[in-house]
Amino acid sequence: MRNFLSTQAALVHGLSEHARIDSLWAVSEDSIADDLSNFDDGELSESEDWLIELLDTFEVLLAERRVDEAMKALEKGEGLANESRKKHSLSPTALITLETAIRDQRQKLAYQLADTISQPSTRGQELRSAVLALKNLGDAPRAHTLLLNSHNQKLKSSLPSLRSSNNSCGRSYTIALSQVVFSTIAQAASDSLAVYGEEPAYTSELVTWAVKETEAFAFLLKRHVLASSAASGGLRVAAECIHICLGHCSLLEARGLSLATVLLRLFKPIIEQALKANLKKIEEISAALAAADDWLLTYPPAGGRSFSSSASLGSAMASQPKLSSSANRFNSMIQDFLEDAGPLESLQLDGSALGGVLQVFNSYVNLLMRALPSSAETEESLEGSGSKIVRIAETESQQLALLANASLLADELLPYAAMKLLPLPPRMDEQPKRSSERQSRLPEQREWKKKLQRSVDRLRDSFCRQHALDLIFTEDGDTHLNAYIYTSLDDNVEEPEWFPSLIFQELFMKLTRMASIATDMFIGRERFATILLMRLTETVILWLSDDQTFWEEIEEGPKPLGPLGLQQLYLDMEFVLLFSSQGRYLSRNLHQVIKNIIARAIDAVAATGVDPYSTLPEDDWFAEVAQIAIKMLTGKANFGNVERDVTSPTASVSAKSVSSIVSHGSN
Repeated sequence: MRNFLSTQAALVHGLSEHARIDSLWAVSEDSIADDLSNFDDGELSESEDWLIELLDTFEVLLAERRVDEAMKALEKGEGLANESRKKHSLSPTALITLETAIRDQRQKLAYQLADTISQPSTRGQELRSAVLALKNLGDAPRAHTLLLNSHNQKLKSSLPSLRSSNNSCGRSYTIALSQVVFSTIAQAASDSLAVYGEEPAYTSELVTWAVKETEAFAFLLKRHVLASSAASGGLRVAAECIHICLGHCSLLEARGLSLATVLLRLFKPIIEQALKANLKKIEEISAALAAADDWLLTYPPAGGRSFSSSASLGSAMASQPKLSSSANRFNSMIQDFLEDAGPLESLQLDGSALGGVLQVFNSYVNLLMRALPSSAETEESLEGSGSKIVRIAETESQQLALLANASLLADELLPYAAMKLLPLPPRMDEQPKRSSERQSRLPEQREWKKKLQRSVDRLRDSFCRQHALDLIFTEDGDTHLNAYIYTSLDDNVEEPEWFPSLIFQELFMKLTRMASIATDMFIGRERFATILLMRLTETVILWLSDDQTFWEEIEEGPKPLGPLGLQQLYLDMEFVLLFSSQGRYLSRNLHQVIKNIIARAIDAVAATGVDPYSTLPEDDWFAEVAQIAIKMLTGKANFGNVERDVTSPTASVSAKSVSSIVSHGSN
């Protein structure tokens, strides 16, 4: 140390000969020379002797990496230097030597601390102490950066071992990687807070660093797990992995780090890719199955995730609905899809999942519409059906099965499956944010169910339109329901057979058959069957009400409607009112339309100068004839003199048969 001081003295002496350093000391060259001479001669004051001892202590403490003691020694040396400047207790040379030594030792300590921070083995309290010491040395920004770099290096060093030990299972790799990454970020946040508190500059640097680490993590996960899963439609694996990541990520929110939005931004495109791949697969499989579906309702096959392993086959069957083969498979695939997509609720992608289900359901309903015999005429209106081949539902039972498929899926099965995407029921300790999110989604769920129902309504309307047109038109394009069947009655000399017109007999028998089939097919969903019968009846009657050609011939044709034609039309409408009322599918709209038709026909007869009310029977007559017709058409009549072909339920009866039961009633 004496050699060191002699060297320093010689250096100062050389500098003093070339330049005067007034900012450091204010003494004469002679005084400095005397001081240097004293060092050379070994004559040291008590303070200077203490200085030599202090410098020796610096060297020892640094060599032994005793950071805390070194920091105290530096503080002591700085205190001595400050005191000497004020009291001149040290000679200028000794003061310069002290200041130079302090600066050098501070720099050495800073390098030593930086090296300690960068060592992989430095962790916990040792790491925090080193960062704090470097901060106290006046290099706080560098210390914080080194702290974050230290955690980054530790994270990188652990990645190869994670990949090699979890290469066979994407879930295991995700758990291990996510835990390491987010625990590292959490530890870095704790260290930063412990040393720097909540100083904005360092908090900002921490957040920026955490985002970069999260982005790097997402890149690794996409490359090793998510990309292949999404491309193959492995939604379950992808959703589960992301759910795991968000679970670990949520633990950082208590430390003020909300990285979920970063994950959402990074993972959303690849999850949407997986969603689309799954939905496309469901759509393609459904189309292939619809091409071979016999449209017979059966219980779903045993097996699959929809059956509980602990439940018996009998109890499982009892709780399962009857669907056709393609609908059973469609339901099974949607159930599995929404179960796999369950974790997406936390990723705020449950809306995309439900939207996708609605899309594939619309496509499946289009397939069902193509299965109707009249679909060839309306193919262009079926969006998304393309050139898919679908097996035609030939019988009424098969066609009703199409409606059973769609209605059961939309009313019960799909909404039940969608519950897998809903958050859990509210808890007493639930955060207000989660509760408000759940409440905000209820209107979305209701709107989604309405859209499902509108798709079913399209199928139902197509069904009703087809059956109405089958009743109204012949194969040659002529109509069974025209003005001639009413205007021609007044040309006959004899009184006509008072019985509902053939088309309304056929309408009644068709509705009766469908009601019988629906009783077994729509168990527990009688309302849907009732609305179906109501809509079919309305479709036929509305066509009559809106047919301009019909009314032009009735009101302005060469043979306007006469009293007998009016009576037949009145009877037909009362017949429809009666059987729809007894079947409990008479709507207010249908009732009003029928009354309007009767009123318009009465006005047409009155316009010819004939008093229609003078020729019409009493209302009871119409009701009684209509009731007899219902009994005869359903085989419940018990009249010995009824002459009727029992093999033809739509055949009319003779005038004598009815007149023997009901008198005409005309005045």
